[in-house]
Amino acid sequence: MATRRDVLKFGAAGAGYSLLAPKMSKADLVFPDGFIPSIVEAPSPPVRPFVVPLNVMPIAKSVSKNFLSTAAGGGMAPDPQRHQRYHEFEPKQFYVNYLEEFLWQYHTDFPYNLGSWSWGFREPGMSKGITPGMTFHCKYGDPVFVRRINNLPTVGAGNVRFALPSPTIHLHNAHTASESDGIPQDYVNPGEFWDHQYCNFPAGFDKRETLSTLWYHDHRLDFTAPNVYAGLNGFYLLFDEKDANDETKKGTFRLPSGKYDVPLILHDVQFDQNGQAVWDFFNPEPTGNDLPSALYTTHGMIGDRFTVNRIIQPYFTVEARKYRFRVLNGGPSRLYDLYLQKEGGPDKGEQFFVISTDGNLLPQPIETDKIRLGVAERHDIIIDFSKYNPGDSIYLVNRMEIREDGAGWTGRQLDQGDQIMRFDVVAATGPDPSRIPDHMRTLPPIKMGTVRRERLFVFDYDNGLWTINGKLMDPNRPDALIEQDSAEIWTFRNAGNTWMHPIHSHFEEFQILEINGKPVDRNDVRHARKDVVMLGPNEEVKFYSRWRDFLGKHVMHCHNVVHEDHAMMIRWDIVPPGEGD
Repeated sequence: MATRRDVLKFGAAGAGYSLLAPKMSKADLVFPDGFIPSIVEAPSPPVRPFVVPLNVMPIAKSVSKNFLSTAAGGGMAPDPQRHQRYHEFEPKQFYVNYLEEFLWQYHTDFPYNLGSWSWGFREPGMSKGITPGMTFHCKYGDPVFVRRINNLPTVGAGNVRFALPSPTIHLHNAHTASESDGIPQDYVNPGEFWDHQYCNFPAGFDKRETLSTLWYHDHRLDFTAPNVYAGLNGFYLLFDEKDANDETKKGTFRLPSGKYDVPLILHDVQFDQNGQAVWDFFNPEPTGNDLPSALYTTHGMIGDRFTVNRIIQPYFTVEARKYRFRVLNGGPSRLYDLYLQKEGGPDKGEQFFVISTDGNLLPQPIETDKIRLGVAERHDIIIDFSKYNPGDSIYLVNRMEIREDGAGWTGRQLDQGDQIMRFDVVAATGPDPSRIPDHMRTLPPIKMGTVRRERLFVFDYDNGLWTINGKLMDPNRPDALIEQDSAEIWTFRNAGNTWMHPIHSHFEEFQILEINGKPVDRNDVRHARKDVVMLGPNEEVKFYSRWRDFLGKHVMHCHNVVHEDHAMMIRWDIVPPGEGD
């Protein structure tokens, strides 16, 4: 074990970002004279770090199928005709979520203790909503049905003034039919609901395509960024016979489980002097017709308060044993270079193990001292706190300096970094049966003989808006017709030399073939199955992917969701064989 990990120890679990440092000699983005970012002009109220415990979201609770037919459950039984392959994957569990507005407490210091108006999720039996939403624990082979009922106030009637109350909830990056995917045009207005069938089988029924850490978030056309920022997201975790959520069971990976398996979603937020979350540099108010103002940045949204699970710089008490943390960059625009720093210890980062990328368990763990996360990227990591003493404190630190306009990295690393959360070590309460396995998921083969065609997508900036192949998003125009069960090779090219784009394509994971014309090193965490490409300045990435099991429309877009909203996204459709372009 030690010898193998010594080989994999490369200090670059997010490696390959060496090419992401922008060339700052040319200003690709133009700002008004005298532009001052709002976090400089109107910073958030001061706050004490590490005085509020981490919020650990509750596990979602199912309801009976009959509950869906009651008034509280939407008043309608599931309609099998709305879903592809419904009877083949008959749901075994049913859930009802209400999307609502409520006061959420990010911190106990004034003025945050008064509560910040937020959007989030409530389920039957809960007194009020929460953000992030409930964490789903689901199993492969057990399809589920989720009804999401929009109880948000109508436009102009609520307290969250920067978002639009007609959401559509996307399960990122589930192998899900179009009608259940939560694509941008499938939004619902207050008083309406949308039904989602999650079949919970791996793509192509290939166990090597099994997923683990997924998340759900709003995807409303043109308003994804403010709606997610308002609170509409949460975790969806999938388990199988190997990643079994049981650290004691022989024959499984025996990864840390139960209360030792903790999802962490990172958001940076800006607040006004009343402790209310505010959006953007212009802090828009509704216009005379009660529609949100369009005068917000097209480049990115950066907050000056770091939150984890919607708590400002929390602390988390950990036993001196192994933990699995599912670390997600929830956006909207900030990029992270994350280290562990022991209080009073050396400047170098503490070692830990990366076991997944974008929800896909790696072939084998990688020992490193950092991870890098573009928006929507995920890494499951294992930290072994048994090497520390009770009373030690370990900080999660971000050292990537982001541009104040939110469009990407400055190219500088912060010497001290920003402390995001603190782990406080206490004595273990019992033995630790969990393991760090030698091997996990074998990568599925790349079958070049199945490749039907290649496509090039160029990401650029034109006259204040973000484009793909020179076009803006049109939900009524499919930009690619992909034949079902085929494979294709896609190339993403960043035409800019200062901005960055975390590009996400729905439905299936892909395997990267080349970055700037060079094969991906086998010890690079990107030599894996991914659903987000972190596309740096002047960078080009080529990958192989397949499209199986369902038909219908999906999207590909930049997951700096401000770019997505303005309008760096395309629609692509899976069509029957013989009908592709």
